[in-house]
Amino acid sequence: MTFTDMLRAAERAHQSLLCVGLDPEPARFPRGIAANAQGIYDFCAAIVDATADLVIAFKPQIAYFAAHGAERQLEKLMAHIRATAPNVPIILDAKRGDIGSTAEQYAKEAFERYGANAVTLSPFMGFDSVLPYLEYPDRGAFLLCRTSNPGGDDLQAQRLASVPGQPLLYEHVAQLAQGPWNINGQLGLVVGATRPAEIRRVRELAPTLPLLIPGVGAQGGDARATVKAGWRSQRAGDTSGPIAVSSSRAILYASAAADFQKAARAQAEATRAELAAAAATAPAPR
Repeated sequence: MTFTDMLRAAERAHQSLLCVGLDPEPARFPRGIAANAQGIYDFCAAIVDATADLVIAFKPQIAYFAAHGAERQLEKLMAHIRATAPNVPIILDAKRGDIGSTAEQYAKEAFERYGANAVTLSPFMGFDSVLPYLEYPDRGAFLLCRTSNPGGDDLQAQRLASVPGQPLLYEHVAQLAQGPWNINGQLGLVVGATRPAEIRRVRELAPTLPLLIPGVGAQGGDARATVKAGWRSQRAGDTSGPIAVSSSRAILYASAAADFQKAARAQAEATRAELAAAAATAPAPR
């Protein structure tokens, strides 16, 4: 099963487009959870247990673990997700991007050490920095394409005069990912939920690729606008790419009390329902 197949299967099994981001901040942990590396595992494992049947994917952000010396706890968490929700893909949010020999080591880290099903990458250094990840045929790689941070305009919105048609940089990344770079059908794209017009444009340029769309919830992305821009109804034989709409803080920190698991589940259920309602009115594939 390819990563995209796994994503589609999770979408069908859980009737969900929701990806829960695991960005643990010890200072925000509820009462009773220690603000240390072990607490990071305990908190994230509790969120996984509360939401595993509601999601299309989980997305741990590696910096939130590494900053607290919790890499072993991340390994343990990945194993816990695989045991608790074996059919739910895990996207390691690492945003790696380096020369080929170093990329080989990062690929081993993501796929062999942590056992991730997919990883996020920066494409800025070109195809040779992406290729080592594609040597794992059952894994996926999401390229940063149109991010929601204000500084994204500095490069992503610049027009490339030397490329036929003079696309914006993010459009060129989408075209490369849909075309010559996607040698084994393993690539996807990251597009921020706060930019629905750009999501729609990326979907036009990359109709078959999975999209990872962070930013719904605390970052202000609109769930309905996001789904309508990026999701296409799945009909027999179509090749429209799936989407995973990520929400982190709104779910993780829905409560600071002992009921945090219950509150996280309730918020995840509400977000999943909102995404499903938007999907019901989303356009069909062209």
